[in-house]
Amino acid sequence: MDSLGSIGLFVRVAERLGFSAVARELGLSPSAVGKAVARLEERLGVRLFNRSTRTLALTAEGERFLERCRRILCEVEAAQQELRHAGERPHGRLKVSLPRHCGLFEQALSDFLLEYPEVELDLNFSDHLVDVIGDGFDVAIRAAPLQDSGLKHRRLGGFRRVLVGSPAYFQRHGRPTQPADLARHQCLHYRYPATGRLERWPLGNDDDTAPPALPSSVVCNSVEMRIFLALRGQGIACLPDFTVARQLEQGLLQTVLDPFTANAQGTVWMVWPPGRDLSPKVRAFLEFMAHRLFA
Repeated sequence: MDSLGSIGLFVRVAERLGFSAVARELGLSPSAVGKAVARLEERLGVRLFNRSTRTLALTAEGERFLERCRRILCEVEAAQQELRHAGERPHGRLKVSLPRHCGLFEQALSDFLLEYPEVELDLNFSDHLVDVIGDGFDVAIRAAPLQDSGLKHRRLGGFRRVLVGSPAYFQRHGRPTQPADLARHQCLHYRYPATGRLERWPLGNDDDTAPPALPSSVVCNSVEMRIFLALRGQGIACLPDFTVARQLEQGLLQTVLDPFTANAQGTVWMVWPPGRDLSPKVRAFLEFMAHRLFA
């Protein structure tokens, strides 16, 4: 048996802790499986299993060898899948979940379609935390802390939450210089769809307590609506900086209380179901977005 075949056989035996089960799977006799493992041990010069008449257990050396062998087999399978898809053009339906943050994704998604016209994008914009696997998404983009969900993930970039208002609003109401000043201002709040809670503005103390008694002039679950109202001079909104980058650059909106929001950092992630075999369309989307967003 070649070296790779011996490694595969050893991993099977180690995971099942028995020669008979592996023999049945491979159509061999238990003695043939046992002899193959013995030959591997002889070649390595170490004992991989402790054997008795009723039990089979890995030795310490066997445990270490198993960990390495699993990584080797994963790399071999990944290489085979990559070669299998190397000449395949990305195509087919690609279902993607994205947050409803305006201004970040539109250009990149349009350019992706121009680059890969055979991919059919099925885009779902929502602030709900979707079940990527259960809802059948190929990829999800999230601007929220990652949960330990077992999903594969890749960082797209970082952003900062800022407080913004229009020059006309600040001319009428003055500019807040301390978080406590917000008690005298019109505040445009965001309500999380999943929990119904208001988003906490990043103005708390080191113990993450929020500033007291922020007025709720408007409460909604729309980034776009809060930007619209801020542009119309109807209040101050707390928003990810990339959603108002153009308005800030043009002077239509201005930030306030920057020293207090300097540490209000967030991260945008791409997540996708676990598995060794990434289809060409998913791989192309992940690479394209990783190089286009936040570039």
